[in-house]
Amino acid sequence: MNNFDFFAPTEVIFGRDAQEKTGTQARKFGARKVMLVTGGGSVVRSGLLRQVEDSLTKEGIPFVEFAGARPNPTLVHACEGIRKAVNEHVDMIIAVGGGSTIDTAKAIAHGTANPDHELWDIWTRKVALEKSLPIGAVLTIPAAGSEMSDSAVLTNEEIGKKSGINTPFNRCRFAIMNPEVAFTLPDQQLAAGITDIMMHTMERYFIPGVKCDLTDEIAEGLLRTVIKNGRILMKDKNNYDAMAEIMWAGSLSHNNLTECGRGKDFSVHKLGHALSARYDVTHGASLSAVWGSWAQYLYMDAKGRFAQYAERVWQVQEDDTESAAAEGIKRTIAFFREIGMPVSLKELGVNVSEQEIHALALDATMNDTAKLSRIRPLNAEDVAAIYRMALK
Repeated sequence: MNNFDFFAPTEVIFGRDAQEKTGTQARKFGARKVMLVTGGGSVVRSGLLRQVEDSLTKEGIPFVEFAGARPNPTLVHACEGIRKAVNEHVDMIIAVGGGSTIDTAKAIAHGTANPDHELWDIWTRKVALEKSLPIGAVLTIPAAGSEMSDSAVLTNEEIGKKSGINTPFNRCRFAIMNPEVAFTLPDQQLAAGITDIMMHTMERYFIPGVKCDLTDEIAEGLLRTVIKNGRILMKDKNNYDAMAEIMWAGSLSHNNLTECGRGKDFSVHKLGHALSARYDVTHGASLSAVWGSWAQYLYMDAKGRFAQYAERVWQVQEDDTESAAAEGIKRTIAFFREIGMPVSLKELGVNVSEQEIHALALDATMNDTAKLSRIRPLNAEDVAAIYRMALK
C-alpha cells in the first residue's frame, strides 16, 4: 500500500426531505447572501427550487439565482455567474442540480473570490488559487460525485478544450441528498449517471502492482452495488432503496475513498473529455463509448488485475487468467449496452475522420506531452489506436 492523504470534509445530509435543511446548513457555515446555481427548468417544475428558497427564507438568508448550467459546463457561462455574484455581493454559492451544475458553482465560487484574475488562468493554474467562497450542493442526479469531490471540469468553447482542476477549495461544505428528487430523471440521464459512477471507481481500480486489500474490497463492493441497483432502477426509478444506494455510491466513488493507497489514473476520462469538448456529447456516454477499447488495448499488460475484477465484480469463474480478464471486459461492455449506453463511437453518434482521430489524440495527451495510463504509458499514437478501435 502506498502512502496517501485522505480528506473528505463535506457534511452529508441524506434522506427524505433533506432539502428542507438547506437553510440551516447555509446558516451554519456563515452565509449572509447566497447565489443559487441551477441548470434547466427541472428543479423549478419539480418544486425543489422553491423548497430550497423557502428553507433559506426561513433562516432569513437572502438569495439570488443563476440558471442555465449546461451538461458540459462552459467557461463563458461560469464567467457570467461570477459577474452577477460579484455585483450581488454573495458570500456562498449553492448548486441545486447535478454534477455540471455543481462544477459551475465551484467555478463561480473561485472566480468571485478572485475577481482580479481571469477564471481560465485560475483553472489552468497560471494563477494560484488561494481562496474561494464556501460551496454547498443540493444534489438531483446521482452521477458525477462532484458534491464530495475535490475536482471540477469546465469547457473553454473558444479554444475547444475541456480541463479539470483539483483543489481542496472544490470541496462542498455540505451536500443535501434526497433520493426521491431523482425519481423523475430520464432513463438516459440515469444510465449515464450509473456509468459515470462506475468509471470513477474503475479509474482508480485498474492500477496494477499495488497491494491494497481494503481499498479493493470497497471498490469492488461499490461496483457490485451499482450494477445490482442500476438494473433495478432501469425498470423502476421510483424504488427508493435502489436510488439511495446509487446516490450514495456516486458520492463515495469520487471522494477519493476508493483510491486510498493506490492513487488514480483517469486516462479514460482524458479520452472522454476530448470527445465531449469537441462534439458536446454527454460525459457518461463519452466514457462508455471508449472504455471497452481502452480495456482491450491494455488488459494484457495487467491480466491479473482485470481477472480479479472479473471474478469479484462479475463472478467470472475461469482458471485461465487471460480468459477471465477478457470475460470481465465483455460483461462490462454488455452491461453498458443493457442500460442503453453507447459502447462505440458509432453508437455515440460521432463519425470521426483519421484527421479528427489524430486531433482527439493530441487533445487527450496535451499535444503528446502527457502520457496516459498507469498500466503502461500511452502516447498520442496509442490513444489514436484506441479511438480507431472504438469506431466499430
